[in-house]
Amino acid sequence: MSALTAPPTTFNATEYLVGRHVAAGDGARTAVVSNTRTLSYAELDEEVRRVAGGLHALGVRPEERVLMCMADEVELFTAILAAMYLGAVAVPCSTMLTAGELGKLVADSRTRIVLGSSAFGDVVLAAVEKAGEVQTVVLTDDWHRMRDAGERERPYATWADSPALWLYTSGTTGTPKAAMHRHDDIRFVAETYGRQVLGITRDDRCLSVAKLFFAYGIGNSMFFPLSVGATALLESARPTPQLVAARAMTDRASLLFGTPSFWGPLLASDVPRDAFSSVRQGVSAGEALPARMFHGMRDEFGVEVLDGIGSTEMLHIFMSNRPGEVHPASSGVPVPGYDVEIRDEHGAVISEAGKPGELYVRGASAAIGYWCRAETTRKVFLGEWMRTGDTYVRNEDGTYSCLGRFNDMIKAGGIWVTPSEVEERLLEHPDVAEAAVVAVPDSDELDKPVACVVPKPGRHVDGDALIAWCRAGLASFKRPRAVVELTELPKTATGKIRRNVLRDLVRTDAVPVAEAPPVEAVT
Repeated sequence: MSALTAPPTTFNATEYLVGRHVAAGDGARTAVVSNTRTLSYAELDEEVRRVAGGLHALGVRPEERVLMCMADEVELFTAILAAMYLGAVAVPCSTMLTAGELGKLVADSRTRIVLGSSAFGDVVLAAVEKAGEVQTVVLTDDWHRMRDAGERERPYATWADSPALWLYTSGTTGTPKAAMHRHDDIRFVAETYGRQVLGITRDDRCLSVAKLFFAYGIGNSMFFPLSVGATALLESARPTPQLVAARAMTDRASLLFGTPSFWGPLLASDVPRDAFSSVRQGVSAGEALPARMFHGMRDEFGVEVLDGIGSTEMLHIFMSNRPGEVHPASSGVPVPGYDVEIRDEHGAVISEAGKPGELYVRGASAAIGYWCRAETTRKVFLGEWMRTGDTYVRNEDGTYSCLGRFNDMIKAGGIWVTPSEVEERLLEHPDVAEAAVVAVPDSDELDKPVACVVPKPGRHVDGDALIAWCRAGLASFKRPRAVVELTELPKTATGKIRRNVLRDLVRTDAVPVAEAPPVEAVT
């Protein structure tokens, strides 16, 4: 039989993550520590086979979707692994969705089986009411009935290219859609970013602010630790600075994964400065990490945070800073196995440093497309390359810096303003904990930058003083024309700032926006 006609080699992501460690004699090692249970690799392997047996008894077939709306606990952890073990497709969804929002994903995925945490039972049951194809809902209160149906002794003979995981994302086009990933994508991100950037070893203990339903979170809490026989630390509750610090101290976390929306409040908190003494490396993704937060984490907590950029479509981080070689306010350089390009609005590659354009990426972990979204797939996935929708610039030192989403750029006084640049200046002010800059039209319907800020605990922000602060550190045309104080910034389930909500909020409140500066101030 020729190489062209030979059948694909079998590869199952769950066997790669769990079974092979047991086969190698590492079954006694601790695999996962949750709020309620601790499992060794041998115990995790048994639990996965039992849940897989239960799913099989419910009629789950290879390549069929199993949707999950569950807290970060052992049940969700094993359900994801069990679905892939069976050759089915795991579809973990945000626990922050309303019943109506979740119902759209249930209907879109065409799933027959829905798994849910009992804490979200009302939402899950309401979500499936109008989804005619759903036949079975299993909540964690009844979990034992499913897992006691009998073990599944062997994994399904999936191939590297077999479907394994769907992750819903609004991503580059706004409406939720499922990015479809293969079994081999999981191995690829573990052996590129996990091994070659983080240098993860079997002695690491991984604690993530991002949850398992997020591409960033499932890599942090499952793919990376299990790929090397390390330990995943699961936290089901909302990740406040105090809670994460307590878990880090109690469970001796060595790798801490966060987002800018976590690092900011952490730096403004009263968390003990030795809370992260066991952490050898911090990681940030989701949005560009302001330089202030990098320096703050290093100086206040002794934690070096590696900023990087990833996406649901690429499964995890594809460009990152390196340990000991951080360039603050940059996303670093491409992760081994990935290539990036910056292109102009016509798709031509921009070769010179300092000129902004849209970031494109290619690498073997790219999703095969979006479920039932052919038109969107064709716009985003262009051969080997994927459009990220992010505006980037290559720096003189070879690193790359994010200037924001393509549609977040603001044209003020006829000149483009990068929100992240203004936000970084605002975050340098001693009274500001969080900041987001959005475009709001003035009386002439011309867009002007407006700053939405959250003050540090016990502080109050003075709008005029903040505008003067920005004017002193930035070109005049970049300054906010107004400042809105908020108790918190609206965020997505994955921690990204919902700028569309902020724009609507500011417009609804009819915030007065100052006139544009005179021409000589912006030239």
